[in-house]
Amino acid sequence: MSESEALDLAYRASHATSAALHARGLEYFPARGATHFTRARAPFGPYMVRAQGARKWDVDGHEYVDYVMGHGALMLGHGHPAVVEAIREQALRGIHFGDNHALEIEWADLIRELVPSAERIEYFASGQEANLLAFRLARAATGRRRILRFTRHFHGWADEMITPGAPGAVNDLITVVPPGDLERVERELSSGEYAGVMIEGGGAHLSGRIPVAPEFYRALPELTRAHGAVFILDEVVTGFREAPGGWQAVVGIRPDLTTLGKAVGAGMPCGVLVGRADLFAPLDPAIGPDRVIARGGTWNAFPLSCAAGIAACTLYRDGAPQHLAADAAAALRRDANAVLRDLGVSGRIYGRSICHIYLGPVDADVASDDSAAPARDWTRLVDPSRTPIYRRLDLELLMRGVASLRGEALMFSAAHQAEDVAHTVAAFRGALVAMLEDGVLTPADLVSA
Repeated sequence: MSESEALDLAYRASHATSAALHARGLEYFPARGATHFTRARAPFGPYMVRAQGARKWDVDGHEYVDYVMGHGALMLGHGHPAVVEAIREQALRGIHFGDNHALEIEWADLIRELVPSAERIEYFASGQEANLLAFRLARAATGRRRILRFTRHFHGWADEMITPGAPGAVNDLITVVPPGDLERVERELSSGEYAGVMIEGGGAHLSGRIPVAPEFYRALPELTRAHGAVFILDEVVTGFREAPGGWQAVVGIRPDLTTLGKAVGAGMPCGVLVGRADLFAPLDPAIGPDRVIARGGTWNAFPLSCAAGIAACTLYRDGAPQHLAADAAAALRRDANAVLRDLGVSGRIYGRSICHIYLGPVDADVASDDSAAPARDWTRLVDPSRTPIYRRLDLELLMRGVASLRGEALMFSAAHQAEDVAHTVAAFRGALVAMLEDGVLTPADLVSA
């Protein structure tokens, strides 16, 4: 029996209740029994029952340092007292009014304070919905139809958010170009066909698994507007995570439209679209029946989401949660990269408050900047042939009490403490040693290119 097979059997035996639930899930959920594509793990993921701070527990009694953190939504950690109390109090007052309420104004005040480009605000049930309306408003404002997006930048799973030609998708009005190529962007925009340009804040794949230079972000707004198009910044991941004002505050830009999600609602379902007041004019019924965009949504300004969002955004104002998450992530990168060097494994943990795990040839000199990509060719960073390595790492970490995002990313919160980082670094070392002994990491992985 190989070490990999032994690990699989040990995991199944120690997660027997999760295994039973997974077997039932296979009867219902087509994505290998999972309800989200990142939750489809091999052989299966643990089923959780409780979470607090930076930790969570599964049905078999195992405790994990959590780096999934509600898919990055929980900047304050699990069960922050201010958020829990706000939701509890609002649930007692009313879960869903189906009408206007004061919380939507209070939340909007905070969002505008934190994000100065938020002249107007619209609420949704998800960040993807905000992205869809951003396209609609850009088209209404310009009278054009085509949208320019960037390779590997994720904006949702709806037709126009995914790769052109994807199964079942209708997105023939989307053009996707490599990020960082301003000349290519200008050539496309000079056609006069584009209503808008959308890019993910912080870089592609959860704010930077494929980094994009800040200079590129700074050039895009002016270039886009010079050609009569609308500049749309997707901050569903980076909003309130990078800084109180998001990625746009970090790089010093003012988008025409910004989409928010995840952290803005502190773990409750939500999305927000903000931006220039004139672009929102088609939502006003007074514009006339032939020009109005009649936008509904049962969960728009959902009171529980508003209450949670108010509590969270109040705490984001001084930047303390962002600093705590960033400091914990920096400590992890420092110590985990030392482990890689000590074991002679070629790879790098890089990023900001979301750390990306890369195991492979390193050809970029980033010794002084562990937020930068370790490979000049971005395709190496997402090479599908190395997926089995990350899946094995994911399972090794789970067995050592660390829940990562598929062995590829670690999402930090303000709740992560020094002891969580120390536990994770020790688990990372143990996982790599096991993978080396089993030959999952081959000699080719041991030498930097």
